[in-house]
Amino acid sequence: MRPLDDITEEYTFLEGDERYRLLIELGRDLAPMPPALKTDATLVRGCSASVWVYPTGDAKALHFLADSNAAITKGIVALVIATVQDRPAGAVAQMDIAAALAPFDLKNQLSSSRTQGVPNMIGLVQEHARRIAAG
Repeated sequence: MRPLDDITEEYTFLEGDERYRLLIELGRDLAPMPPALKTDATLVRGCSASVWVYPTGDAKALHFLADSNAAITKGIVALVIATVQDRPAGAVAQMDIAAALAPFDLKNQLSSSRTQGVPNMIGLVQEHARRIAAG
């Protein structure tokens, strides 16, 4: 997965449909999530599309698998994951992920139905991070 700084830099140079294409590309670049992990327990509530997030790794390097059944939503999930991937669980638990995603201005770039689940994605990632950091 590309670092968030690289994605942000590319995104700022793009406009309109090119930004959608970048989000779709980011979603395609996510590591595959095995179907067995797409359960009710890994489902993110409040998203217009189905989104699953599953933590792996350990407290030193938290890693996430994620997927969605909608291409743009999967790209948004990829942005959230790029923000936290392979960082220490304690750091992820304390991170202001919404601020890290602010340069993407998702609320103004995408429909409200596509972005309504972003806080829930962030909350689930941080909940996993807190649980793993606590041991």
